[in-house]
Amino acid sequence: MTAFFMQSQRLGFRTWEAADLPLAQSLWGNPEVSKFIHAKGAFSVEEVAARLEREMETQRRFGIQYWPIFELSSCTFAGCCGLRPYEKREGTLELGVHLHPAFWHQGLAQEACQRAMAHAFDDLKAAALFAGHNPGNTASRGLLTRLGFTYTHDEFYPPTGLQHPSYLLEKRA
Repeated sequence: MTAFFMQSQRLGFRTWEAADLPLAQSLWGNPEVSKFIHAKGAFSVEEVAARLEREMETQRRFGIQYWPIFELSSCTFAGCCGLRPYEKREGTLELGVHLHPAFWHQGLAQEACQRAMAHAFDDLKAAALFAGHNPGNTASRGLLTRLGFTYTHDEFYPPTGLQHPSYLLEKRA
């Protein structure tokens, strides 16, 4: 049984481990998932391994990452959702979510983000959250709007080579 450090109604969150490379490959190596987050459309095996290592290093250094998430009812790997440092603004963390296509259109991205947001504001005492999306990803734009984010600017995202619409959500008093 997987031990989760955080849960929502339908999802369990845990940290990435080196043995999770097959899970990471199934997510970031999937062109349907990565078409909006990588200029080539999919990460190579080597790029997935490097991405996994960066996530684990972020957890070691900052206590956060884009955590792997699992559907609680089946313990099936659904994707990842979490936080990372956003260095362009003090006290701000970046929110992100990537789901396997089998878990799209079920409200799980919103549920996962809401749980990560609560953790950021309530437990980590973040002042604000940043998020961005590929300009072609209208589903992510809708998600960020539903979550209460406000568009602030376009920001260059090196992995895609594009200007991504970028959003901010300030902690409410």
